[in-house]
Amino acid sequence: MAIRLTLLLGLILASFCACSSNAADTTAQILRYENDASLESDGYAFSFETSDGISREERATLKNPGTPEEAIAVQGSVNWVGPDGVHYKLNYLADENGFQPQGEHLPQVEH
Repeated sequence: MAIRLTLLLGLILASFCACSSNAADTTAQILRYENDASLESDGYAFSFETSDGISREERATLKNPGTPEEAIAVQGSVNWVGPDGVHYKLNYLADENGFQPQGEHLPQVEH
């Protein structure tokens, strides 16, 4: 279940980045890419940066492995330049409490 949540989150964020990038710049180059998906660890980490201003970092850890409370916690951020020329940053946490995004461009909910 937790792995499905992570995959779904990854697909949502990937499509979000693809839709948010400047469609006129189809020649973006990968400036940096790091990936640690070691099977020996209880998680993963990756990051990348492209020449069109998109960057993303994500780290996942397995919480309570081997117990009924086992869950994966994913923490990350994504940056991009919108079609309006504004630089956006979205921080997020996804864990047993759901997807929790934070960003200045997101509507604020009063508690």
